[in-house]
Amino acid sequence: MKRPRICVTLVENNLEKAKEIEPLADLLELRLDLIGPEWPELARFIKKPWIACNRSPEEGGKSSPNEISRIEELMWAAEAGACVVDIEYQTKNLNDVIAMIKPKAECLISFHDVIGTPSYDTLVGIAQGQIEAGADICKIVTTARSFEDNLTILKLIQKFTEIKMVAFAMADAGRISRILSPLAGGYFTYACIATGKESAAGQVPITELIEIYKYLRKM
Repeated sequence: MKRPRICVTLVENNLEKAKEIEPLADLLELRLDLIGPEWPELARFIKKPWIACNRSPEEGGKSSPNEISRIEELMWAAEAGACVVDIEYQTKNLNDVIAMIKPKAECLISFHDVIGTPSYDTLVGIAQGQIEAGADICKIVTTARSFEDNLTILKLIQKFTEIKMVAFAMADAGRISRILSPLAGGYFTYACIATGKESAAGQVPITELIEIYKYLRKM
Protein backbone atom coordinates (compact mmCIF):
# COMPACT_ATOMS: atom_id res chain seq x y z
CA MET A 1 0.00 0.00 0.00
CA LYS A 2 1.41 3.36 -1.00
CA ARG A 3 1.49 5.88 1.83
CA PRO A 4 -1.40 8.37 1.65
CA ARG A 5 -0.54 11.91 0.62
CA ILE A 6 0.02 14.28 3.54
CA CYS A 7 -0.14 18.07 3.51
CA VAL A 8 1.66 19.72 6.42
CA THR A 9 0.26 23.04 7.57
CA LEU A 10 2.67 25.84 8.46
CA VAL A 11 1.32 28.30 11.01
CA GLU A 12 4.39 30.40 11.81
CA ASN A 13 7.41 31.90 10.10
CA ASN A 14 9.94 29.29 11.23
CA LEU A 15 12.14 28.51 8.23
CA GLU A 16 14.39 26.08 10.12
CA LYS A 17 11.45 23.94 11.23
CA ALA A 18 9.82 24.14 7.80
CA LYS A 19 13.00 22.86 6.13
CA GLU A 20 13.20 20.03 8.67
CA ILE A 21 9.63 18.91 8.03
CA GLU A 22 9.42 19.54 4.28
CA PRO A 23 11.04 16.21 3.20
CA LEU A 24 8.36 14.30 5.13
CA ALA A 25 5.45 16.05 3.40
CA ASP A 26 3.97 15.60 -0.04
CA LEU A 27 2.85 19.21 -0.06
CA LEU A 28 2.62 22.12 2.36
CA GLU A 29 -0.09 24.57 3.31
CA LEU A 30 0.85 28.12 4.24
CA ARG A 31 -1.76 29.62 6.52
CA LEU A 32 -1.25 33.24 5.55
CA ASP A 33 -3.68 34.39 8.23
CA LEU A 34 -1.69 32.66 10.98
CA ILE A 35 1.86 33.24 9.72
CA GLY A 36 1.22 36.93 9.18
CA PRO A 37 2.91 39.37 6.78
CA GLU A 38 6.18 37.41 6.88
CA TRP A 39 4.73 34.50 4.85
CA PRO A 40 6.58 35.52 1.61
CA GLU A 41 9.90 34.92 3.40
CA LEU A 42 8.81 31.33 4.05
CA ALA A 43 7.36 30.80 0.58
CA ARG A 44 10.61 31.87 -1.04
CA PHE A 45 12.47 28.82 0.30
CA ILE A 46 9.81 26.13 -0.09
CA LYS A 47 10.60 23.51 -2.73
CA LYS A 48 7.56 21.25 -2.36
CA PRO A 49 4.22 22.24 -3.93
CA TRP A 50 2.24 24.47 -1.57
CA ILE A 51 -1.29 25.60 -0.89
CA ALA A 52 -2.09 29.21 -0.04
CA CYS A 53 -4.82 29.56 2.57
CA ASN A 54 -6.02 32.85 4.05
CA ARG A 55 -8.89 31.52 6.15
CA SER A 56 -11.80 33.87 6.75
CA PRO A 57 -12.87 34.67 10.32
CA GLU A 58 -16.31 33.20 9.58
CA GLU A 59 -14.73 29.78 9.05
CA GLY A 60 -12.32 29.83 11.97
CA GLY A 61 -9.46 31.84 10.46
CA LYS A 62 -7.71 35.06 11.44
CA SER A 63 -7.44 36.86 8.12
CA SER A 64 -8.35 40.49 7.61
CA PRO A 65 -12.07 41.18 7.94
CA ASN A 66 -11.63 43.24 4.79
CA GLU A 67 -12.63 40.75 2.09
CA ILE A 68 -10.88 42.61 -0.72
CA SER A 69 -7.58 42.55 1.20
CA ARG A 70 -8.03 38.86 2.00
CA ILE A 71 -8.53 37.90 -1.64
CA GLU A 72 -5.71 40.18 -2.83
CA GLU A 73 -3.29 38.39 -0.50
CA LEU A 74 -4.34 35.03 -1.96
CA MET A 75 -3.69 36.37 -5.45
CA TRP A 76 -0.24 37.55 -4.36
CA ALA A 77 0.42 34.05 -3.05
CA ALA A 78 -0.50 32.59 -6.44
CA GLU A 79 1.97 34.97 -8.04
CA ALA A 80 4.58 33.91 -5.46
CA GLY A 81 4.36 30.26 -6.49
CA ALA A 82 1.41 28.64 -4.73
CA CYS A 83 0.25 25.72 -6.87
CA VAL A 84 -3.14 25.62 -5.14
CA VAL A 85 -5.26 28.40 -3.67
CA ASP A 86 -7.86 27.59 -1.00
CA ILE A 87 -10.98 29.71 -1.36
CA GLU A 88 -14.09 29.29 0.79
CA TYR A 89 -17.28 28.07 -0.90
CA GLN A 90 -19.22 30.85 0.82
CA THR A 91 -16.92 33.60 -0.50
CA LYS A 92 -18.77 36.58 -1.89
CA ASN A 93 -18.58 36.78 -5.71
CA LEU A 94 -17.10 33.27 -5.72
CA ASN A 95 -17.26 32.85 -9.50
CA ASP A 96 -15.31 36.06 -10.07
CA VAL A 97 -12.64 35.05 -7.55
CA ILE A 98 -12.28 31.60 -9.10
CA ALA A 99 -11.89 33.17 -12.54
CA MET A 100 -8.97 35.22 -11.20
CA ILE A 101 -7.30 32.25 -9.52
CA LYS A 102 -7.62 29.69 -12.32
CA PRO A 103 -5.01 31.16 -14.71
CA LYS A 104 -2.42 31.12 -11.92
CA ALA A 105 -3.13 28.07 -9.73
CA GLU A 106 -5.49 25.20 -9.06
CA CYS A 107 -8.56 26.16 -7.09
CA LEU A 108 -9.41 24.29 -3.90
CA ILE A 109 -12.93 25.27 -2.86
CA SER A 110 -13.44 24.65 0.83
CA PHE A 111 -16.35 24.42 3.24
CA HIS A 112 -15.92 24.40 7.04
CA ASP A 113 -18.56 23.82 9.69
CA VAL A 114 -17.00 24.76 13.03
CA ILE A 115 -20.12 23.75 14.98
CA GLY A 116 -21.05 20.25 13.88
CA THR A 117 -21.53 17.86 10.97
CA PRO A 118 -24.47 18.54 8.63
CA SER A 119 -26.52 15.68 7.23
CA TYR A 120 -25.05 13.50 4.52
CA ASP A 121 -27.49 14.89 1.95
CA THR A 122 -26.50 18.45 2.86
CA LEU A 123 -22.82 17.64 2.41
CA VAL A 124 -23.50 15.98 -0.95
CA GLY A 125 -25.24 19.17 -2.06
CA ILE A 126 -22.28 21.28 -0.96
CA ALA A 127 -19.84 19.05 -2.86
CA GLN A 128 -21.96 19.26 -5.99
CA GLY A 129 -22.05 23.04 -5.64
CA GLN A 130 -18.25 23.15 -5.34
CA ILE A 131 -17.91 21.06 -8.50
CA GLU A 132 -20.33 23.29 -10.40
CA ALA A 133 -18.37 26.35 -9.26
CA GLY A 134 -15.25 24.93 -10.92
CA ALA A 135 -13.28 23.35 -8.07
CA ASP A 136 -10.13 21.51 -9.04
CA ILE A 137 -10.16 20.11 -5.49
CA CYS A 138 -13.19 19.93 -3.20
CA LYS A 139 -12.60 20.27 0.54
CA ILE A 140 -15.33 19.64 3.09
CA VAL A 141 -14.48 19.87 6.79
CA THR A 142 -16.97 19.49 9.61
CA THR A 143 -16.75 19.21 13.39
CA ALA A 144 -17.32 15.76 14.89
CA ARG A 145 -19.72 15.57 17.83
CA SER A 146 -20.04 11.79 17.68
CA PHE A 147 -18.30 8.78 16.15
CA GLU A 148 -21.07 8.60 13.56
CA ASP A 149 -19.95 11.94 12.14
CA ASN A 150 -16.76 10.23 11.00
CA LEU A 151 -18.80 7.67 9.10
CA THR A 152 -20.76 10.46 7.39
CA ILE A 153 -17.52 12.01 6.14
CA LEU A 154 -16.08 8.71 4.90
CA LYS A 155 -19.36 7.94 3.13
CA LEU A 156 -19.15 11.34 1.42
CA ILE A 157 -15.67 10.56 0.07
CA GLN A 158 -16.93 7.28 -1.34
CA LYS A 159 -19.72 9.16 -3.13
CA PHE A 160 -17.23 11.33 -5.07
CA THR A 161 -14.49 8.94 -6.12
CA GLU A 162 -14.13 10.55 -9.56
CA ILE A 163 -12.97 13.93 -8.22
CA LYS A 164 -10.19 15.20 -5.97
CA MET A 165 -11.94 15.28 -2.61
CA VAL A 166 -10.46 16.22 0.76
CA ALA A 167 -12.87 15.58 3.62
CA PHE A 168 -12.61 14.95 7.35
CA ALA A 169 -14.02 16.07 10.68
CA MET A 170 -12.27 18.30 13.20
CA ALA A 171 -12.07 17.91 17.00
CA ASP A 172 -10.78 14.96 18.99
CA ALA A 173 -13.85 12.95 18.02
CA GLY A 174 -12.97 13.44 14.36
CA ARG A 175 -9.30 12.50 14.50
CA ILE A 176 -9.99 9.03 13.11
CA SER A 177 -11.53 10.60 9.99
CA ARG A 178 -8.33 12.59 9.40
CA ILE A 179 -6.36 9.34 9.44
CA LEU A 180 -8.79 7.25 7.41
CA SER A 181 -9.97 9.80 4.85
CA PRO A 182 -7.15 9.24 2.30
CA LEU A 183 -7.46 5.48 2.80
CA ALA A 184 -11.14 5.82 1.85
CA GLY A 185 -10.24 7.67 -1.35
CA GLY A 186 -9.56 11.21 -0.18
CA TYR A 187 -6.99 13.15 -2.20
CA PHE A 188 -4.81 13.91 0.83
CA THR A 189 -5.04 14.64 4.54
CA TYR A 190 -3.57 17.42 6.67
CA ALA A 191 -1.02 17.19 9.50
CA CYS A 192 0.69 19.68 11.77
CA ILE A 193 4.42 20.15 12.33
CA ALA A 194 4.18 19.18 16.00
CA THR A 195 1.83 19.07 18.96
CA GLY A 196 0.89 22.63 19.84
CA LYS A 197 1.25 23.81 16.22
CA GLU A 198 -2.16 22.64 15.01
CA SER A 199 -4.14 24.87 12.66
CA ALA A 200 -7.36 23.12 13.69
CA ALA A 201 -8.56 20.84 16.47
CA GLY A 202 -7.72 17.18 16.06
CA GLN A 203 -4.80 17.65 13.68
CA VAL A 204 -2.15 14.93 14.01
CA PRO A 205 1.62 15.68 13.96
CA ILE A 206 3.27 14.58 10.71
CA THR A 207 5.70 12.16 12.39
CA GLU A 208 2.88 10.40 14.26
CA LEU A 209 0.75 10.18 11.12
CA ILE A 210 3.58 8.60 9.15
CA GLU A 211 4.07 6.01 11.90
CA ILE A 212 0.35 5.22 11.89
CA TYR A 213 0.39 4.61 8.13
CA LYS A 214 3.50 2.43 8.46
CA TYR A 215 1.70 0.31 11.03
CA LEU A 216 -1.46 0.02 8.93
CA ARG A 217 0.64 -1.02 5.93
CA LYS A 218 1.94 -4.01 7.90
CA MET A 219 -1.52 -5.25 8.85
